[in-house]
Amino acid sequence: MFIGIDDTDSREGMCTTYLGALLMEELQQYGSIHELPILVRLNPTIPYKTRGNACIGIDIVTSCPDKVMEHVISRVAAMSAMECEMTNPGVVFVQDDEAGRVKDTLGTFFQRAVRTVLSIEEAKSMIAETGLRARGFKNGRGLIGALAACGAMLNPGWDHTFEYLAYRQREKWGTLRNVDKESFFIADGVTYPATWDTVDVSNGLVVCVPHSPDPVLYGIRGRDPDVVKRTAEMIISEPLERSCIYCTNQGTDMHLLPIDSISGIEEMQSYIVSGFVSEDPFTIPGGHTIFQISDVSGFSVECAAFEPTKDFRSLVRKLIQGDVIKVYGSFMNKALNIEKIEVVSLAPLVVSHNPECPSCGKRMESAGRGQGYRCRKCGTRSSSLVQVQQKRNIEPGMYEVPPCARRHLAKPLVRMQPSGSNIFPSR
Repeated sequence: MFIGIDDTDSREGMCTTYLGALLMEELQQYGSIHELPILVRLNPTIPYKTRGNACIGIDIVTSCPDKVMEHVISRVAAMSAMECEMTNPGVVFVQDDEAGRVKDTLGTFFQRAVRTVLSIEEAKSMIAETGLRARGFKNGRGLIGALAACGAMLNPGWDHTFEYLAYRQREKWGTLRNVDKESFFIADGVTYPATWDTVDVSNGLVVCVPHSPDPVLYGIRGRDPDVVKRTAEMIISEPLERSCIYCTNQGTDMHLLPIDSISGIEEMQSYIVSGFVSEDPFTIPGGHTIFQISDVSGFSVECAAFEPTKDFRSLVRKLIQGDVIKVYGSFMNKALNIEKIEVVSLAPLVVSHNPECPSCGKRMESAGRGQGYRCRKCGTRSSSLVQVQQKRNIEPGMYEVPPCARRHLAKPLVRMQPSGSNIFPSR
C-alpha cells in the first residue's frame, strides 16, 4: 500500500516529515516498510504553502490495510496543526491492486503539482474518478500533495537525492536549538561535494538548521543515504528524539520548465529562459538588483536577484546589454526570481577616452563643443574620442545563488555536469 500525506504543519510548528518518521516506526506493527520514505517538494511559488511545500510518501506491505488506514488517519488528525488557518491536511491510500490502474494518472498529477498550480477541486475529482481511499481535513488542500506523493512512489524514475533529518525531543520544540556550529563546517569539509547546503562558507552561515519552531533540528542533503548518515554522525548537538532518511526530489530542478519564448511565461511557474540582456542591471531600495532580458521574438521579462542572494548580486551587476544568458528561476509578481544564471556569451565592453597626445603622451582635453580635442601643452589636436575595448570581469559559465538563498528544489552546481560551460559552484 502506498500512503501519501500532506499539509500537517504550520509556520508556528509541526512538520509533515516528522509525522512520516513517526509512522515509519509505528506502522511496522502492521507489516513491513518498503525502502525509504519519500519527501516531495511541490511548486515553490504557491502562496498558500505553510513552509517548504513538502509532502511525504510511505510504501508498506501489509495484510491488514484497513488497520493501516485507520492508524494513519488518526495520527494525522491528532498531530496536525489544525488550529492554523493555512493547515488543511490530506491523506491518500493506493492499495496494491489499484496501483497499475492509477499509475500513469497519478504520475502526471505528480509532475504537474511540482510545476504548475492545481486546485483542491481537481484533486477531489481525481480521487472520486479513481475510487481511491482518502481523507481530507478542513478544506482538504493537502489532498493535492498526498496524491502527488502517491504518484511519485508509483513512478520512481525521477531524479532524486537524499536528506537525513534529525528531530528534536518534544519538550524542546519551540526553544532555541543547541548545536555546535563548528561541527557543521568540519562535517561539510569532509563530505562536500557529496553533500551540499550544510553550510554557506562564503557567508559563514550554517544553513541546514531551521529557525522555525518545528521538530527538525537539522537536515543533511547529499547524493546517497550513506554519506548523509556519515555526515550527521559528525554533528555535535542536543540529543535527538529520532532521525529519518528520505529519498527526495530536492536539488533536482524538477520545478523548472524549458520555454522557447518569453511570451509563454505564466505567474507562479518556474522556467529556464534564454535571451540577451536588454537593460543594464540596477539596484533598487532594499538591495535587490534588477535587469531585463529579451528574446529574438521581441518579448522581454524582468529578472531579479534579491537581497538574500548576497554576493550573487555582484555577479549580476557585471552583466551589460548584449550579453547572451540563460536564466533559471520562478516567475512571481511579474519578475523572474533568479536561482542560477548561465552566461552563454559576453558582449564587448567599449569605453570612450579622450585621445592621448602623440608628442607628450598626456590626455587631450575638449577644445569646445564641436571643436574636437587639444593638448594644452603641445597644441596637438584630434577630432574624435578613442574607442577602447575593456576586458570583462566575468567569464562565460554557470553561476548560482549562495546556499543561504538556495531553494529546496534548485539543483546545486555540484550536481551538474559541464556541458561546454565553466561551472562556478557557490560555497
